[in-house]
Amino acid sequence: MNYKIVAYTEAIVLIAVIAGFVVYSSTGSTNQPIRLSGAGATFPAPLIQKWSAEFRDMTGVQVDYEGIGSGGGVKQFTDKTVDFGASDPPMKDSEYAAAPGVLHIPITIGGVVAIYNIQGIAKGLNFTGEVLADIFRLDITRWNDQRLTALNPGTVLPDAQIVVCHRSDSSGTTKVFTSFLSDENTVWKAIYGAQNVISWDPQTKGGSGNPGVAATVQQNPQSIGYVELSYALQGSIPYGNVQNAAGEFVEPTLETLKTAASAVSLNLPSGNASWGSVGSYFNLHTVQNPEGGYPITSFSYVLVYRELNVRSGMTLEKAKALTSFLWWAIHDGQHYAPALSYVPLPEAVVTHDEATLRMIAFNGQQVNDWM
Repeated sequence: MNYKIVAYTEAIVLIAVIAGFVVYSSTGSTNQPIRLSGAGATFPAPLIQKWSAEFRDMTGVQVDYEGIGSGGGVKQFTDKTVDFGASDPPMKDSEYAAAPGVLHIPITIGGVVAIYNIQGIAKGLNFTGEVLADIFRLDITRWNDQRLTALNPGTVLPDAQIVVCHRSDSSGTTKVFTSFLSDENTVWKAIYGAQNVISWDPQTKGGSGNPGVAATVQQNPQSIGYVELSYALQGSIPYGNVQNAAGEFVEPTLETLKTAASAVSLNLPSGNASWGSVGSYFNLHTVQNPEGGYPITSFSYVLVYRELNVRSGMTLEKAKALTSFLWWAIHDGQHYAPALSYVPLPEAVVTHDEATLRMIAFNGQQVNDWM
Protein backbone atom coordinates (compact mmCIF):
# COMPACT_ATOMS: atom_id res chain seq x y z
CA MET A 1 0.00 0.00 0.00
CA ASN A 2 1.21 3.47 -0.82
CA TYR A 3 0.97 6.91 0.67
CA LYS A 4 2.07 10.34 -0.40
CA ILE A 5 2.80 13.65 1.21
CA VAL A 6 1.74 16.86 -0.49
CA ALA A 7 3.71 19.95 0.57
CA TYR A 8 1.99 23.34 0.38
CA THR A 9 3.79 26.65 -0.17
CA GLU A 10 3.11 27.73 3.40
CA ALA A 11 5.16 24.69 4.51
CA ILE A 12 2.20 22.72 5.85
CA VAL A 13 2.20 19.01 5.14
CA LEU A 14 -0.85 16.84 4.55
CA ILE A 15 -0.58 13.08 4.82
CA ALA A 16 -2.85 11.36 2.32
CA VAL A 17 -3.27 7.61 2.51
CA ILE A 18 -3.79 6.02 -0.87
CA ALA A 19 -5.39 2.57 -1.23
CA GLY A 20 -5.52 1.85 2.48
CA PHE A 21 -4.61 3.08 5.93
CA VAL A 22 -1.40 1.22 6.80
CA VAL A 23 2.05 1.46 5.24
CA TYR A 24 3.66 -1.95 4.96
CA SER A 25 7.18 -3.10 4.24
CA SER A 26 7.52 -5.57 1.39
CA THR A 27 10.51 -7.27 3.01
CA GLY A 28 10.20 -10.73 4.54
CA SER A 29 7.76 -13.54 3.95
CA THR A 30 4.80 -11.69 5.47
CA ASN A 31 3.84 -8.05 5.27
CA GLN A 32 4.66 -6.20 8.47
CA PRO A 33 4.00 -2.54 9.37
CA ILE A 34 7.10 -0.40 8.94
CA ARG A 35 8.83 0.22 12.28
CA LEU A 36 11.44 2.94 12.86
CA SER A 37 13.66 3.35 15.91
CA GLY A 38 15.15 6.42 17.53
CA ALA A 39 16.84 7.23 20.83
CA GLY A 40 18.40 10.16 22.62
CA ALA A 41 17.49 13.35 24.39
CA THR A 42 14.74 13.41 26.99
CA PHE A 43 14.45 17.20 26.41
CA PRO A 44 12.19 16.77 23.30
CA ALA A 45 10.88 13.29 24.17
CA PRO A 46 7.26 14.29 24.92
CA LEU A 47 7.03 16.05 21.55
CA ILE A 48 8.69 13.26 19.54
CA GLN A 49 6.45 10.70 21.21
CA LYS A 50 3.38 12.79 20.37
CA TRP A 51 4.56 12.99 16.76
CA SER A 52 5.06 9.23 16.73
CA ALA A 53 1.49 8.58 17.85
CA GLU A 54 -0.03 11.02 15.36
CA PHE A 55 2.10 9.76 12.47
CA ARG A 56 1.23 6.14 13.26
CA ASP A 57 -2.49 6.98 13.26
CA MET A 58 -2.17 8.64 9.84
CA THR A 59 0.18 6.26 8.08
CA GLY A 60 0.54 3.04 10.08
CA VAL A 61 4.29 3.65 10.43
CA GLN A 62 5.42 2.90 13.99
CA VAL A 63 8.15 5.27 15.25
CA ASP A 64 9.64 3.99 18.51
CA TYR A 65 11.57 6.67 20.42
CA GLU A 66 13.41 6.03 23.68
CA GLY A 67 14.47 9.01 25.80
CA ILE A 68 17.82 7.84 27.17
CA GLY A 69 19.69 11.15 27.21
CA SER A 70 21.64 12.92 24.49
CA GLY A 71 24.86 11.07 25.25
CA GLY A 72 23.19 7.69 24.88
CA GLY A 73 21.42 8.82 21.72
CA VAL A 74 24.65 10.01 20.10
CA LYS A 75 26.31 6.70 20.98
CA GLN A 76 23.50 4.53 19.61
CA PHE A 77 23.31 6.67 16.48
CA THR A 78 27.08 6.46 15.96
CA ASP A 79 26.95 2.70 16.54
CA LYS A 80 24.10 2.55 13.96
CA THR A 81 21.79 0.62 16.29
CA VAL A 82 18.90 3.09 15.72
CA ASP A 83 17.48 4.74 12.61
CA PHE A 84 17.88 8.24 14.06
CA GLY A 85 19.29 9.88 17.15
CA ALA A 86 18.35 13.01 19.07
CA SER A 87 20.53 15.43 21.01
CA ASP A 88 20.01 18.80 22.64
CA PRO A 89 23.46 20.21 21.92
CA PRO A 90 24.81 19.64 18.43
CA MET A 91 27.51 17.04 18.08
CA LYS A 92 31.01 18.05 19.11
CA ASP A 93 33.60 17.99 16.34
CA SER A 94 34.98 14.71 17.68
CA GLU A 95 31.48 13.15 17.64
CA TYR A 96 30.86 14.50 14.14
CA ALA A 97 34.10 12.93 12.92
CA ALA A 98 33.08 9.58 14.43
CA ALA A 99 29.78 9.53 12.48
CA PRO A 100 30.66 10.32 8.84
CA GLY A 101 27.68 11.55 6.86
CA VAL A 102 25.62 12.75 9.82
CA LEU A 103 23.00 15.47 9.25
CA HIS A 104 21.80 17.88 11.96
CA ILE A 105 18.09 18.76 11.87
CA PRO A 106 16.79 21.25 14.48
CA ILE A 107 13.32 19.98 15.37
CA THR A 108 12.06 22.20 18.20
CA ILE A 109 12.90 24.93 20.71
CA GLY A 110 12.66 24.54 24.47
CA GLY A 111 13.99 26.00 27.69
CA VAL A 112 15.88 24.65 30.69
CA VAL A 113 14.39 25.82 33.99
CA ALA A 114 15.47 25.75 37.64
CA ILE A 115 12.85 23.78 39.59
CA TYR A 116 12.62 23.67 43.39
CA ASN A 117 10.70 22.13 46.27
CA ILE A 118 10.29 24.62 49.13
CA GLN A 119 7.16 24.31 51.22
CA GLY A 120 4.95 27.37 50.92
CA ILE A 121 6.89 28.98 48.07
CA ALA A 122 5.32 28.93 44.61
CA LYS A 123 7.00 29.48 41.28
CA GLY A 124 8.71 32.77 40.60
CA LEU A 125 11.86 32.85 42.74
CA ASN A 126 14.47 35.03 41.07
CA PHE A 127 17.88 33.65 40.12
CA THR A 128 20.88 34.98 38.28
CA GLY A 129 23.25 32.74 36.38
CA GLU A 130 25.97 33.68 38.88
CA VAL A 131 23.85 32.56 41.83
CA LEU A 132 22.62 29.36 40.15
CA ALA A 133 26.22 28.36 39.49
CA ASP A 134 27.14 29.05 43.12
CA ILE A 135 24.21 26.88 44.27
CA PHE A 136 25.06 23.96 42.00
CA ARG A 137 28.75 24.03 42.97
CA LEU A 138 27.71 24.12 46.65
CA ASP A 139 29.12 27.56 47.40
CA ILE A 140 25.60 28.68 48.38
CA THR A 141 24.30 25.95 50.68
CA ARG A 142 21.28 27.47 52.48
CA TRP A 143 18.09 28.94 51.08
CA ASN A 144 18.33 32.08 53.21
CA ASP A 145 21.82 32.93 51.95
CA GLN A 146 22.01 36.70 51.52
CA ARG A 147 22.77 36.33 47.80
CA LEU A 148 19.37 34.66 47.36
CA THR A 149 17.40 36.87 49.72
CA ALA A 150 18.76 39.98 47.97
CA LEU A 151 17.26 38.73 44.69
CA ASN A 152 13.90 37.97 46.31
CA PRO A 153 12.84 40.86 48.56
CA GLY A 154 9.59 40.20 50.33
CA THR A 155 9.99 36.41 50.17
CA VAL A 156 10.89 34.65 53.41
CA LEU A 157 13.30 31.90 52.43
CA PRO A 158 13.83 29.11 54.97
CA ASP A 159 16.97 28.61 57.01
CA ALA A 160 17.42 25.19 55.47
CA GLN A 161 20.09 23.23 53.64
CA ILE A 162 19.71 23.27 49.84
CA VAL A 163 19.51 19.78 48.32
CA VAL A 164 21.06 19.94 44.84
CA CYS A 165 19.63 17.54 42.24
CA HIS A 166 21.12 16.90 38.80
CA ARG A 167 21.27 14.52 35.86
CA SER A 168 23.16 11.30 36.50
CA ASP A 169 23.35 10.32 32.81
CA SER A 170 25.07 11.91 29.82
CA SER A 171 22.65 14.73 29.14
CA GLY A 172 22.11 17.46 26.59
CA THR A 173 19.98 19.28 29.16
CA THR A 174 23.05 19.33 31.41
CA LYS A 175 25.15 20.62 28.51
CA VAL A 176 22.68 23.45 27.86
CA PHE A 177 22.41 24.33 31.55
CA THR A 178 26.14 24.21 32.26
CA SER A 179 26.90 26.20 29.11
CA PHE A 180 24.76 28.98 30.59
CA LEU A 181 26.44 28.62 34.00
CA SER A 182 29.89 28.75 32.38
CA ASP A 183 29.02 31.97 30.57
CA GLU A 184 27.65 33.51 33.76
CA ASN A 185 30.16 32.37 36.40
CA THR A 186 33.93 32.29 35.88
CA VAL A 187 34.51 29.97 38.83
CA TRP A 188 32.02 27.43 37.45
CA LYS A 189 33.68 27.66 34.05
CA ALA A 190 37.13 27.02 35.54
CA ILE A 191 36.04 24.05 37.68
CA TYR A 192 33.31 22.33 35.65
CA GLY A 193 32.81 24.01 32.29
CA ALA A 194 30.05 23.08 29.85
CA GLN A 195 29.65 19.32 29.65
CA ASN A 196 27.10 16.54 29.12
CA VAL A 197 28.44 14.88 32.26
CA ILE A 198 29.64 16.78 35.35
CA SER A 199 31.68 15.44 38.28
CA TRP A 200 29.08 16.45 40.85
CA ASP A 201 29.85 16.68 44.55
CA PRO A 202 28.91 13.43 46.36
CA GLN A 203 26.52 15.41 48.57
CA THR A 204 24.25 16.05 45.58
CA LYS A 205 21.51 13.74 44.27
CA GLY A 206 21.27 12.40 40.71
CA GLY A 207 18.33 11.36 38.56
CA SER A 208 18.24 9.73 35.15
CA GLY A 209 16.69 11.80 32.40
CA ASN A 210 14.50 14.86 32.83
CA PRO A 211 11.81 12.67 34.46
CA GLY A 212 14.37 11.40 36.98
CA VAL A 213 15.48 14.89 38.02
CA ALA A 214 11.87 16.06 38.28
CA ALA A 215 11.04 13.10 40.52
CA THR A 216 14.15 13.61 42.67
CA VAL A 217 13.23 17.23 43.31
CA GLN A 218 9.63 16.29 44.15
CA GLN A 219 10.84 13.62 46.60
CA ASN A 220 13.32 15.88 48.43
CA PRO A 221 12.12 18.93 50.39
CA GLN A 222 14.32 22.05 50.13
CA SER A 223 15.74 20.80 46.81
CA ILE A 224 16.63 22.42 43.49
CA GLY A 225 17.24 20.89 40.08
CA TYR A 226 17.03 21.65 36.35
CA VAL A 227 14.74 20.22 33.66
CA GLU A 228 13.20 21.14 30.34
CA LEU A 229 10.17 23.42 30.86
CA SER A 230 7.59 20.84 29.78
CA TYR A 231 8.59 18.52 32.63
CA ALA A 232 8.12 21.28 35.22
CA LEU A 233 4.68 22.08 33.85
CA GLN A 234 3.59 18.44 33.55
CA GLY A 235 4.62 17.78 37.15
CA SER A 236 3.28 21.11 38.52
CA ILE A 237 6.74 21.76 39.97
CA PRO A 238 7.60 25.36 40.94
CA TYR A 239 10.31 26.95 38.81
CA GLY A 240 12.24 30.18 38.90
CA ASN A 241 12.74 33.31 36.84
CA VAL A 242 16.25 33.82 35.46
CA GLN A 243 17.94 37.14 34.79
CA ASN A 244 18.75 37.78 31.15
CA ALA A 245 21.37 40.00 29.56
CA ALA A 246 19.05 43.02 29.80
CA GLY A 247 18.89 42.60 33.58
CA GLU A 248 15.30 41.35 33.57
CA PHE A 249 14.12 38.42 35.66
CA VAL A 250 12.23 36.46 33.02
CA GLU A 251 9.71 33.70 33.59
CA PRO A 252 10.13 30.81 31.14
CA THR A 253 7.01 30.73 28.96
CA LEU A 254 6.31 30.00 25.32
CA GLU A 255 6.37 33.72 24.63
CA THR A 256 9.69 34.39 26.37
CA LEU A 257 11.28 31.35 24.69
CA LYS A 258 9.95 32.56 21.34
CA THR A 259 11.38 36.02 22.02
CA ALA A 260 14.78 34.49 22.75
CA ALA A 261 14.64 32.48 19.53
CA SER A 262 13.62 35.47 17.42
CA ALA A 263 16.34 37.66 18.94
CA VAL A 264 19.13 35.36 17.83
CA SER A 265 20.63 35.66 14.37
CA LEU A 266 20.19 32.14 13.00
CA ASN A 267 23.29 31.85 10.85
CA LEU A 268 23.21 28.08 10.85
CA PRO A 269 25.73 25.74 9.20
CA SER A 270 24.68 23.51 6.35
CA GLY A 271 22.90 20.42 7.61
CA ASN A 272 25.78 18.17 6.52
CA ALA A 273 28.53 20.35 8.04
CA SER A 274 29.99 20.22 11.54
CA TRP A 275 27.86 22.05 14.09
CA GLY A 276 30.55 22.02 16.77
CA SER A 277 30.78 25.82 16.71
CA VAL A 278 27.03 26.28 17.29
CA GLY A 279 26.24 27.14 20.90
CA SER A 280 24.26 24.80 23.15
CA TYR A 281 21.78 27.59 23.91
CA PHE A 282 20.77 30.99 22.53
CA ASN A 283 23.25 33.26 24.33
CA LEU A 284 21.39 36.56 24.55
CA HIS A 285 24.59 38.36 25.52
CA THR A 286 25.56 38.10 21.85
CA VAL A 287 22.55 40.01 20.50
CA GLN A 288 21.63 43.69 20.74
CA ASN A 289 17.98 43.47 21.78
CA PRO A 290 17.43 40.58 24.18
CA GLU A 291 14.62 42.26 26.17
CA GLY A 292 11.91 39.83 27.22
CA GLY A 293 13.79 36.70 26.20
CA TYR A 294 14.29 33.77 28.58
CA PRO A 295 18.06 33.22 28.68
CA ILE A 296 18.34 29.39 28.79
CA THR A 297 16.60 28.63 25.49
CA SER A 298 17.90 26.13 22.93
CA PHE A 299 17.26 23.96 19.90
CA SER A 300 16.96 20.20 20.09
CA TYR A 301 18.20 18.16 17.11
CA VAL A 302 17.48 14.95 15.26
CA LEU A 303 20.55 13.19 13.87
CA VAL A 304 20.19 11.13 10.69
CA TYR A 305 22.64 9.76 8.13
CA ARG A 306 22.75 11.37 4.70
CA GLU A 307 23.18 7.92 3.10
CA LEU A 308 20.70 5.68 4.89
CA ASN A 309 22.08 2.40 3.59
CA VAL A 310 24.84 2.63 6.25
CA ARG A 311 22.23 1.47 8.76
CA SER A 312 21.90 -2.31 8.86
CA GLY A 313 18.37 -3.41 8.01
CA MET A 314 17.44 -0.19 6.27
CA THR A 315 15.25 -0.66 3.20
CA LEU A 316 13.94 1.76 0.61
CA GLU A 317 10.50 1.56 2.23
CA LYS A 318 11.93 2.38 5.65
CA ALA A 319 14.04 5.19 4.20
CA LYS A 320 10.94 6.73 2.60
CA ALA A 321 9.02 6.40 5.86
CA LEU A 322 11.80 8.00 7.91
CA THR A 323 12.22 11.00 5.64
CA SER A 324 8.44 11.38 5.42
CA PHE A 325 8.18 11.35 9.22
CA LEU A 326 10.87 14.01 9.59
CA TRP A 327 9.37 16.17 6.83
CA TRP A 328 5.96 15.98 8.53
CA ALA A 329 7.52 16.72 11.95
CA ILE A 330 9.10 20.02 10.83
CA HIS A 331 5.84 21.10 9.16
CA ASP A 332 2.49 19.92 10.53
CA GLY A 333 4.19 18.35 13.53
CA GLN A 334 5.10 21.82 14.79
CA HIS A 335 1.41 22.47 15.53
CA TYR A 336 1.67 20.08 18.48
CA ALA A 337 4.60 21.95 20.07
CA PRO A 338 2.82 24.73 22.04
CA ALA A 339 0.48 22.37 23.89
CA LEU A 340 3.56 20.53 25.16
CA SER A 341 5.42 23.79 26.04
CA TYR A 342 7.80 23.81 23.07
CA VAL A 343 8.21 26.66 20.59
CA PRO A 344 7.50 25.93 16.92
CA LEU A 345 10.46 26.37 14.59
CA PRO A 346 10.81 29.77 12.90
CA GLU A 347 10.11 29.73 9.17
CA ALA A 348 13.79 30.27 8.33
CA VAL A 349 14.75 27.14 10.29
CA VAL A 350 12.03 25.08 8.58
CA THR A 351 13.42 26.17 5.20
CA HIS A 352 16.92 25.22 6.37
CA ASP A 353 15.67 21.80 7.48
CA GLU A 354 13.94 21.24 4.15
CA ALA A 355 17.26 21.66 2.35
CA THR A 356 18.87 19.18 4.73
CA LEU A 357 16.14 16.55 4.29
CA ARG A 358 16.50 16.78 0.51
CA MET A 359 20.09 15.55 0.96
CA ILE A 360 18.98 12.17 2.32
CA ALA A 361 19.62 9.28 -0.03
CA PHE A 362 19.33 5.51 -0.16
CA ASN A 363 21.88 3.69 -2.34
CA GLY A 364 22.91 7.03 -3.82
CA GLN A 365 19.42 8.15 -4.89
CA GLN A 366 17.34 10.87 -3.24
CA VAL A 367 14.79 9.06 -1.10
CA ASN A 368 11.68 11.15 -1.73
CA ASP A 369 11.54 13.22 -4.90
CA TRP A 370 8.40 15.04 -3.77
CA MET A 371 10.38 17.09 -1.23
